[in-house]
Amino acid sequence: MRNGIFTSNSAGNEGPDPASISNNAPWTLTVAASTIDRKFVANLVLGNGQILTGIAINTFNLNGTSYPLIWGGDAVNYTFGSSPDYARYCGEEDINHDMVAGKIVLCESISRHSHDILSNGTVGIVLVQYITAVNPDYAFNYPLPTTLISPDDAKKAMDYIRSTKYPVATIMVGETWKDEVAPRVVSFSSRGPSSISPNILKPDISAPGVDILAGWSPLSPPSFYDEDTRSGFFNVVSGTSMACPHASATAAYVKAAHPDWSPAAIKSAIMTSAYVMDPTRHRDLEFAYGSGHINPTSAVDPGLVFDASETDYVDFLCNQGYNTTTVRLVTGDNSSCASTTLGRGWDLNYPSFSLYVEDGQEITGTFARTVTNVGPPNSTYTATWQMPSLVSVTVEPSVLVFSDVGERKPFTVKVVGPAIKQQPIVSGAIIWSDGSHDVRTPLVVYNYYPGAPYTTDSEDSNSVPRNNRRNGFIGH
Repeated sequence: MRNGIFTSNSAGNEGPDPASISNNAPWTLTVAASTIDRKFVANLVLGNGQILTGIAINTFNLNGTSYPLIWGGDAVNYTFGSSPDYARYCGEEDINHDMVAGKIVLCESISRHSHDILSNGTVGIVLVQYITAVNPDYAFNYPLPTTLISPDDAKKAMDYIRSTKYPVATIMVGETWKDEVAPRVVSFSSRGPSSISPNILKPDISAPGVDILAGWSPLSPPSFYDEDTRSGFFNVVSGTSMACPHASATAAYVKAAHPDWSPAAIKSAIMTSAYVMDPTRHRDLEFAYGSGHINPTSAVDPGLVFDASETDYVDFLCNQGYNTTTVRLVTGDNSSCASTTLGRGWDLNYPSFSLYVEDGQEITGTFARTVTNVGPPNSTYTATWQMPSLVSVTVEPSVLVFSDVGERKPFTVKVVGPAIKQQPIVSGAIIWSDGSHDVRTPLVVYNYYPGAPYTTDSEDSNSVPRNNRRNGFIGH
């Protein structure tokens, strides 16, 4: 940033846990992963004619041949001391390998260890997305015919298995369908709020990061599994590390159009011009998608930008409790915190607003911002805002008149409301409009208890198991 280099980071793949964001620095763009309008499906066809649609990149063709279908819990390795409660997850030592040979196995897990039965003659696997209790929303590549179905469809499959003496099924070769609800932030994408700097809304933006066609080393199998002997120069990959390059490319696009813009100005342009995401499809609202879904075309002409310098970020760190010694560990120079008082960091010229409120306290906060005109020289912008009735917002001044490109205008945002307790995120936006540009900045209010942030490691967590996660890369 000091050298004018824009940096974008993956939000991380720890979702949907709250406060699981991996990259919190305000001088970088933190990118969440969202779906695209294509999804990969593989149908499971039961012997009674039912067709259950699962999510998978299945390149294997069983030619419509049906094979015996067995639930993992019915193939118990009693010699090992297992039981149906364990065998249902198809762990290597829990499954009776002789009983699953030549069959399609229904496994109640998406663990990589389910595929230890690959070497034992299993024809195929039907996995169940029990862990996040949502329908599967991203596809994996597997080393044998596989599909991942929802809990509701798993119940239908189990009902069929229990209703007939000789259940059979087949897994069809994969297809691509149009995803009508895209873009939507994927379940694995890490969520806010930032447990390090709750005054900064993270993630900043969402970008395509699900089922992305990507270059691939032919020395690496297309799936997670070493036993997979396939190879190729391309693969379909999901992860926030797939979303991050889309944001980086957008930044390069904006930089090409405006070579003199700072990294902060480019970041602001990307955030304030984003497509508005559908809040009804995201329980976590801005903690899932930040400012919205990336819009490269509009980012080159944002109208106004929220610019910031290295000094502004140093002041923010000092404001957050860094002293001269610790801030120099970050800056690597002779920066000082001698003249900075502790505070909430609301004066950092950031293109979003985050107000955390301690349990039982009233909603109150005042944010100072400055916008720079990068549109037509003679422009008048009027502020409007959209917030739930719980929150009252005042913008002063609410009209900004510019007479030149590069002219800067300050404004303040005052947010007030009643005392709140156990309040999940409520959000809205402040929009500056001149009739041609809509400069949109999200505003979030939520309860937070300093010193006891959201935990991401609880034993009863509903999220994907840690051994299935990678920071920035889900992979296939």
